[in-house]
This record gives sequence, C-alpha cells and structure tokens, in this order.
Amino acid sequence: MESFGRIILVMGIFLALLGIALIFGEKIGLGKLPGDIYIQKGNFTFFFPIVSSLLISLLLTLILRIFRK
Repeated sequence: MESFGRIILVMGIFLALLGIALIFGEKIGLGKLPGDIYIQKGNFTFFFPIVSSLLISLLLTLILRIFRK
C-alpha cells in the first residue's frame, strides 16, 4: 500500500503543476501559436493545438532527460 500512496501523491503533484502551467501558458500565448488549428463555423468549434503540443512535449522531454542524469 505504501507504493500506492506514493503514486497518488505524484499524480496529485503532477496535476497541480499541469494546472499551473495551463493557467500561465494561456497568458503567454500557449494554445494560440501559429500552426494551432482553430475552426469555428456556426455552433461548431474545433481546436487542435498541434504546435503547442509539440512544444510542450519537447520541453518535458528535455526536462526529464536532465533529471535522469
């Protein structure tokens, strides 16, 4: 049970950091980068942040590689 508690704790910290990143990322333009797809027609809205997702993935990969060494 001890490892289950650690998993829950890590997930909680991760979700809190993700929430903070989303709040501050919106202020610096994350999600509105050139290359992000945004289509709005009448009552239909489609948003797919391709470039923002790639940028986040690249940053997380670099951070994780730094901490693994």
